[in-house]
This record gives sequence, structure tokens and C-alpha cells, in this order.
Amino acid sequence: MEHKACRGSGKDDGREARRPRGRNWRGPWRKTPGRLLGTGIVRLYQLTLSGFVGNTCRHLPTCSEYSYEAIARHGLWAGGWMGLFRVMRCGPGGTQGIDNVPERLSARYRWFTPWRYFRLESP
Repeated sequence: MEHKACRGSGKDDGREARRPRGRNWRGPWRKTPGRLLGTGIVRLYQLTLSGFVGNTCRHLPTCSEYSYEAIARHGLWAGGWMGLFRVMRCGPGGTQGIDNVPERLSARYRWFTPWRYFRLESP
């Protein structure tokens, strides 16, 4: 029930209308065909198969969120490799904890050396 003094007063009472926040990265990214395809595949997985796999990811953000952001930031080729290697690191005996997508990749990461994406380093 709304208080009568607040109704229609035209004052902002500090409460913002909060929209539910999505689980994927919302930053700006170029909407190229490869990136749209890659993020679309990840989103399809999130909406269909992710519920059957369970909530067992050992990292934050989850592997699908990481893949979505990596593809959106770095493109289908680099982001796809980063997402694949992240899923491989998530298995038994792998890593755990907070593992964010780097904002920029150093010059060490070239398209013809995808194995280097397995262990990412800051530029």
C-alpha cells in the first residue's frame, strides 16, 4: 500500500524502478555476424540444455556466461577458443574461483596460435 504523502508529490523518494538484470554481459560490443552466431549458440544452450546439466560450475562467472562475454568482446574465433578452454578447465582437477574475461588480449594471442588461450595472462 502506498503512503498518501508520497503519492503524486512528484518527488523522487530514492527508489528506482529496477529491471531484472540478465545473466550475460551487457557491455558494448560490435554486432558482427560471427559474434551474433556465437552468442546466439551460447544463449540457446543457456535456455535449453543448461537446466539439465545442473548448477555445478566451479567458476564465477559460469562457463556459459564467460563464453558469451568472450565471444562478444573478442569475436567468434578468439572468444570461442577461450570459452572452450574455460569449459576444459572447469572439469575434475581443474581450476576454480573468479575467472573474468580479459578486456583486451596481449599481442601474444594470435589467431594461428589458439592453444595459447588455455592459460590467459593480462596484457
